[in-house]
Amino acid sequence: MECVICRHGETHAGVITTTLTRGESTIIFKGVPAEVCENCGEYYLSESVTEQLLVRAEKAVENGAEVEIVRFAA
Repeated sequence: MECVICRHGETHAGVITTTLTRGESTIIFKGVPAEVCENCGEYYLSESVTEQLLVRAEKAVENGAEVEIVRFAA
């Protein structure tokens, strides 16, 4: 698909690292599948991947994590 941010690049399947923060908790997810723009690097997550990230991040926050690094596995 055409990147909606730069409007010059096409996206391709890849993996990214993303960080979610809530209050004092920071959760870093590595190896997350995404569509990544070849031009600017902007990434787009599917609905199912986004849902998985949010569920895992919420669990980490509930467990009192301050900083947690997670290898994403679908």
